[in-house]
Parts: sequence; structure tokens; C-alpha cells
Amino acid sequence: MTSMPYHIRPFAPEDAAGATEAYRAGRPHLVITPEVTNWLVGLPHYHLLVAERAGQVVGSARFGPVTESTTPHQGFLNVSVLPEHRGTGIGTALVTAAERELAALDVHDVHGWADGTPEALGFAAARGYRRGRRAQFAGRDLTAPLPPLPPTPPGVELRTAADFLDDPYPVYLVDIDGTRSEPGDLVLEDQSYESWLAEIWHRPDQDHALTTVVLDRGEAVAFSAAQTDGRGAYWSSFTATRSTHRGRGLAKLAKAHALHRAQARGLTAAYTNNDGDNAPMLAINDWFGYRVCAEEWKHSRTL
Repeated sequence: MTSMPYHIRPFAPEDAAGATEAYRAGRPHLVITPEVTNWLVGLPHYHLLVAERAGQVVGSARFGPVTESTTPHQGFLNVSVLPEHRGTGIGTALVTAAERELAALDVHDVHGWADGTPEALGFAAARGYRRGRRAQFAGRDLTAPLPPLPPTPPGVELRTAADFLDDPYPVYLVDIDGTRSEPGDLVLEDQSYESWLAEIWHRPDQDHALTTVVLDRGEAVAFSAAQTDGRGAYWSSFTATRSTHRGRGLAKLAKAHALHRAQARGLTAAYTNNDGDNAPMLAINDWFGYRVCAEEWKHSRTL
């Protein structure tokens, strides 16, 4: 295997299945499809390189500038290689090629995430990346009973994102407010409505029928967003409450209804990812029966 040549090249649409498989290999908790991979490459600041060996896509590098950072010259980079092709120089070649392109995009500081395994952490450290904050993946068997739905407070109504297809702006306002309080190392400007529509609302696996929106006296104040892969998996991509309505259990209420809808549809597994310091959301997930199934660590390097 080590003597077999490989080639690093730009992504092509026909690479979607292979690039997605390289990303998901060994990570059953990731919910992503080839359709989403193809869609991501169409976004203006998302770049993708693949490693090809003997006509097969065996790895990928996903990278680009962080355009909403208030600190200039920030970028992201994440690399994946199929397990049977690791240790052959492919990961290093992908990192090197992506870093070269990031530098050409005027990125000075790059960050990415490494799986919490000795091999992945060692790979990142050997290439000059410094370990930072921790995040965790958690999963839940949706064929097992869920906790009962919490009571709905007076004046509160539960809807779905499908009810906002004509005007999703109220959902956008909740998303922006919630994002401001998310743990992170970078200060981000509010995402524009146009960008949010393109990159979040219209994402192909965004499941508007499962995404639950909480209204308080007619105003959208919380939601739990859902993505699905058509194979029985449910991904809780973001659960948020407006700052004016926190502490009332509305995020928990939204997520409870979203999970019950997913179970009623026949989905079999639920997954999510949270910053290791996001205690309120970790507590909510624990109450729902999520259990940690993997971890990842943020790494950064100055180019």
C-alpha cells in the first residue's frame, strides 16, 4: 500500500460519494450525504481537495477563510483519510496542499478539529498544530423510549420550520441571537440574512418538518434545528433561545418535540455535537438520554 502512488487534486462532482465516505469512515456519528458534499463546494468560501489512489477517492481536505471573524486572516482546515490508507503520507500531503491554498487566500491563522484518538492528536501535533478546546459527540437510540414531552407553558405554541417557508426571517433572528452566546475562540460578526438563507436554511439535509420552533405569544423565541440523511439518522445541528427568553426551558421543549417527531417518523438514531464547556446544552442532552460516543479537539497554527 505504501508504494502505491496517489494524487492530490481539486474536487469534482463525481467525487462526492468517495469524499463523503472518507469523511465519515470510522465516524458513524456524522450525518452527511454526498448531496451535501456537492452543495458545500458550491458555497463561495468552501474549498475541497481530494486524494485519489488507484482511481479511488481515499481522503479529503475541507478548508477556507472564516469570513465572519472580526479578527482578519482566519481560516479553517479539516482533513480526513480512509483508515486503510492512513500512515502513507496522504494526510500530510492534503494538509500541505490546503495550507498552501489558504496562504494564497490571505489566511494567516488556521484552525481545525482532530478526533480525540492518539493517532489523530499525534498527527496534528506533528504538523505544528496546538491543541485547544474540546467538543464531544453524543448519540441516542431513537428506537428506545424518549422522556415524555415537557408541559407547554401558557402563551407558548410549538410549530415547525415548515410553517416559515414563506418568511424564515423570525427563525433567522433566533439563530443570530443564539449564535452570539456560543462558546468559541473567535468573535464573529452576525451572519447576514442572505448568507444565512444560502448556507443554513437552504442546506439540502435541513429538515424543516422536524425542526421545531417555539413561539411565545406569536413571536419566535427558540428552535431546535434538525438535519437528516435519508438513512434513519437525525442530527441536531443547533438549538437556541433568544436571550430575552432563556432560563424558561424553551430550548428543552423545542428539542423534545423535534426528537418525538423524528421518532414518530421512524428514524432510528440521533446525534449531536457540543462544545465541552456548554454546560446547559450538555445537561439537556443528558436528560434526553444522549451518551458521549466520541470527542474532538480544536487545533490551530499560524501559517
